[in-house]
Amino acid sequence: MINSATLITIAFIALTTYLTRVLGYILLKNRTLTNKQRQIMEVIPGCVLISVIAPYFVKDNPADMIAMMITLFAASKFSLLPTVVISMLSAAVLRLVLV
Repeated sequence: MINSATLITIAFIALTTYLTRVLGYILLKNRTLTNKQRQIMEVIPGCVLISVIAPYFVKDNPADMIAMMITLFAASKFSLLPTVVISMLSAAVLRLVLV
């Protein structure tokens, strides 16, 4: 069973990632963006995801380390949504199996 604090954290991470993408476009809808500015807008949600998983780089839990490697591989192959789904599922399964 998933801990309620974990579920709330996942919901806030998803909401934050979604809002960083949507609010940027809503706030800037009447402005013309340069290519550089568009690129920056595209990577912001990924930065939110990285800021959430970055602390696990210093942990010694093997399930989290393997899940992080899977996430990094998924991020190099897929867009944001599949990467988030893959990372959450891999972390959950590995924690269940290895912990």
